[in-house]
Amino acid sequence: MEIKLVRKVLEAHEALAGEIRADLAKRRIYSVNVMSSPGAGKTTLLERTLASLAGELRAGVIEGDITTTRDADRIARHDIPVVQVNTEPFGGDCHVGANFVKTALGELPLEELDLIIIENVGNLVCPAEFDLGEDDKVVVFSITEGEDKPLKYPLMFRESSACVVNKLDLAPHLDVDLAALRANIEQVNPKLAVFELSAKTGRGLSAWLDWLRARVSAKRG
Repeated sequence: MEIKLVRKVLEAHEALAGEIRADLAKRRIYSVNVMSSPGAGKTTLLERTLASLAGELRAGVIEGDITTTRDADRIARHDIPVVQVNTEPFGGDCHVGANFVKTALGELPLEELDLIIIENVGNLVCPAEFDLGEDDKVVVFSITEGEDKPLKYPLMFRESSACVVNKLDLAPHLDVDLAALRANIEQVNPKLAVFELSAKTGRGLSAWLDWLRARVSAKRG
């Protein structure tokens, strides 16, 4: 009975993700699920990205966290429509679920958007396991986390379409082997688009922005 119940829950989640994907496809809105460990720099990357694309792409953001509205408050300062999703009232899930996304979409001005960014709960494991109806998953990875993490947490890198290697500004102060990191990422997923940058300084941001622009353009036809 327990196995059947779990299967039904997962099937319901997948069905809801499919509904989200179909709805956004009709509206020609590109959506991306941004995932990482806590503190890898997702929110700083989003702030940089949104500021750079202001006036060019119309974006909305769904902010996922266990509790607080700290990240949503940061995004709102950029005059971007943002919806906060907290999982604490529902058991403190370590990921955003399709049900949360469906509800949040109802709070966004979809008719005015080209791009929806979902900032998932900070966790390098469980967010990769769940389809949210997004077009792409992106993993943000800080060089402070160590070169071996793609090998230790391969699902996140296998499920993602792109990897943002963040905090390059700290490289001179760390004992990090960037060549080894690149090799480990490629070993796990040789098709992964990799962007090395510093969200703090903006160094290397242009290649990431070009990739995002291309994905939005392809969705809009």
